[in-house]
Amino acid sequence: MPKTKFQRMVFAFITVVITVHAYVFYSLYVINGNTFMQLTGEPSVLAAIRAMGGVSVLGKAVPIWGVILIEFALAYTLEVTVGSPLSFRLVCRVFKPDEVHPAVFETAIITATVGIMCPAMSFLAAILYYPYGAATFSVLTLLANWLKLVCFNLPFAFFSQLMFIQPFVRTVFKAIFVRKAEAVPEEAK
Repeated sequence: MPKTKFQRMVFAFITVVITVHAYVFYSLYVINGNTFMQLTGEPSVLAAIRAMGGVSVLGKAVPIWGVILIEFALAYTLEVTVGSPLSFRLVCRVFKPDEVHPAVFETAIITATVGIMCPAMSFLAAILYYPYGAATFSVLTLLANWLKLVCFNLPFAFFSQLMFIQPFVRTVFKAIFVRKAEAVPEEAK
């Protein structure tokens, strides 16, 4: 798929834009939605988040768009610097890209990336979104919250990436870079 560093950055950008929205929605609505509505007495999750003044990030209320921007910055940085390079190296230790079917290789990369990114982003979420105070913080509580988030997020991350997100991203990526590749020879004439 991506051949150059620029293409890898674009591929990661498209992936993270879609993934962050999916996971913020999943976390706020599916995992925490009922709790938010019970705490505030509001009839919808969005109304409950508004009534709470936003989502707690490091103890401060942040609107949903702020949460998406924070998650995007963290996820994109982690994906570009650790997730993609490490998953590619791990998969290349098992498979030779030119000796295995591309679908198998791509599936292995998706699986490895989820295996790296889900625990990493869940750890960051455990730090950011749980209300730790100086008196209530303990490493064991942080680890328990992290493990809880990994258990919630890993199945969703694996199946959504494998079945929906990555096929869509690959289609969009091919459409962008096939058009660019076709436009170059015409300009050279």
